Amino acid sequence: MRLGDVEQLRGELAEFVADVFGSLPRRHQRRWGECYPRGLTLNGRRKSIQPMAERLPDGNMQALQQFVNQSPWDPLPVRRRIAERLCEAIRPEVWVVDDVSSPKCGTASVGVARQYSGALGKRASCQVAVSVHAATDTASCPLEWELFLPDERAGDHHRRRRAGIPEEVGHASRTRLALGLLDRLAEQGLAVPLVVADAGYGRSVCFRLALEERGWSYVMAGEPKEIARPADAEPYQPSYGGLGPPTLPRYRQAPRPLPDLVGEAAAFEEVTWRQGSKGVVTSRFAVLQVRPSGKEACRTAQEQAGGRSRWDGVLPLKTLLVEQPEDAEEPTGYWMTDLPATTPVADLVRWAKMRRRIEHDYRELKHGLGLDHFEGSTWRGRHHDVTLVTAAQAFLTLRRLDPKARMPA
Repeated sequence: MRLGDVEQLRGELAEFVADVFGSLPRRHQRRWGECYPRGLTLNGRRKSIQPMAERLPDGNMQALQQFVNQSPWDPLPVRRRIAERLCEAIRPEVWVVDDVSSPKCGTASVGVARQYSGALGKRASCQVAVSVHAATDTASCPLEWELFLPDERAGDHHRRRRAGIPEEVGHASRTRLALGLLDRLAEQGLAVPLVVADAGYGRSVCFRLALEERGWSYVMAGEPKEIARPADAEPYQPSYGGLGPPTLPRYRQAPRPLPDLVGEAAAFEEVTWRQGSKGVVTSRFAVLQVRPSGKEACRTAQEQAGGRSRWDGVLPLKTLLVEQPEDAEEPTGYWMTDLPATTPVADLVRWAKMRRRIEHDYRELKHGLGLDHFEGSTWRGRHHDVTLVTAAQAFLTLRRLDPKARMPA
């Protein structure tokens, strides 16, 4: 937005900041907590501290640097209040688990390593953060974030000291970070809706099981190479030969990749799930039940039964949603869910596809609000900046949702 437009919203932004930054103990911290998001919403190619300070009438580069990189305010209560306000306003149908990469040059920035970057579509030097977004068909906004710390960076004590990484923070997988974020949001009293994620998370049977153990339903994208058995497959008990431990129940047929199962039992129907820029978006979908059968699925089933010796060999049923457009020779998408197969296919499709809604978030966060532009290198600075960018996007989201509000052109 132009400076004049931002100044018109300054009163509303000050009220928003007074609420979500109310946990900050000092008045000057709250002052810069209002100034920084204003700078993020201004037009400008770079949203790092120096150019923002130059654009703002009351900008002070040294004060903003100190506020973001050195000031010891806790970002968690700020994000907690943002999440409360957004969930109240958006009333999300799903929470989307995802991760976002920020390409970085050099190795000084916290968490930077050569790893896969979704933004670039290849391995590159970047930071990666796991995020949880509230979403409906028409609105979305991030609720929580956590920086992913690669294993080789977690054990580098020299870089840990330089970046100010807390001692208790170590390497954790992205699925473990996602569970921690979901737990954190649930612990503050927010109702967890349906959890949606791409195949990067959906391929993990342990992640899906952890959601089930918490009583949270999910629709997770899967991969064609995941193996399963048909719903009607039944294990049998081999006879005991008298030597060694008792034999375990087993299935007569080997598991097969998902495409092999779809060809046998799928009945496709046409579903329309949203209005696109070129008209309604339609494809063909089928719903069937399968028994996921990989090593991870078997191990978790045994653990649920109380141990290997107590397992009856029956793998649990899951619902599989499959997409195959009319002109495609084979399926183009798979989603695994713990919802019953009687769930209307139109609902399953809409929820599965709602993950794409957060692409709007990333475009605004990255290109409009400068999520990738932060030039600091410390753990504290990065978490402060992410919180401030989230606050700016939350303010704009709430304005768009308010029927009485007028957004500047």
